[in-house]
Amino acid sequence: MKPLLKAMFTLAAIFASTFILGRALGILTEENVRSWLEAASNLSVTTAFLVVVMLLFIDLFVAVPTLTIVILAGYFLGFGTGFTAAMVGSASAAFGGYAICRRWGEAALAKVVRDPAQRQDMREAFAAHGPGMILLARAAPILPEVTACMSGVNRMALSRFCRYWTIGALPYMAIAAYAGSVSTIDDPMPAIYAALGLYALMWTGWFFYRRFRMASKPPIKF
Repeated sequence: MKPLLKAMFTLAAIFASTFILGRALGILTEENVRSWLEAASNLSVTTAFLVVVMLLFIDLFVAVPTLTIVILAGYFLGFGTGFTAAMVGSASAAFGGYAICRRWGEAALAKVVRDPAQRQDMREAFAAHGPGMILLARAAPILPEVTACMSGVNRMALSRFCRYWTIGALPYMAIAAYAGSVSTIDDPMPAIYAALGLYALMWTGWFFYRRFRMASKPPIKF
């Protein structure tokens, strides 16, 4: 388990550094995202749709406020279109990270976890815990990108990754987009309640998942 955590923390540190850099330079802030989407929505629905997709895809390389973008997508585009844009953009980042790390991640991983035996231990640990991590990745920023990359480098079957990612992402995106669609400037409370509720739900899921895993001997594979 330690090699798996080491690899994940290394990836998380890389993504976190991009977030800090973006904040320091004043780019990809919540205010910027809102202004860009507002400007795009004034041009056309298609333009706003593409901006949402682009912003969420960029999350693979530079950490962005994902929940804020999805809520704003619902606000500017309406539930159906906003939800679709959120799913397309998030899927682009997730499957892009999976593909990149499946193709080129092994060489980078060998520099982080040098011992081949430890890398094998990491793969076994991810086989046992990876599905749960993917399902509950939305509990924290950066974790969705980390789990996507780890799925690729550990060569999880694409169909399996797709299944767990969809189960975890679809309700999250739907709730956030819907909350945005029923919120207004004068009444932002639906979006606020949705944000708080989603994080509370995800962390509750993590709590019960950990209890389940600790009580399972040997670990149960999903």
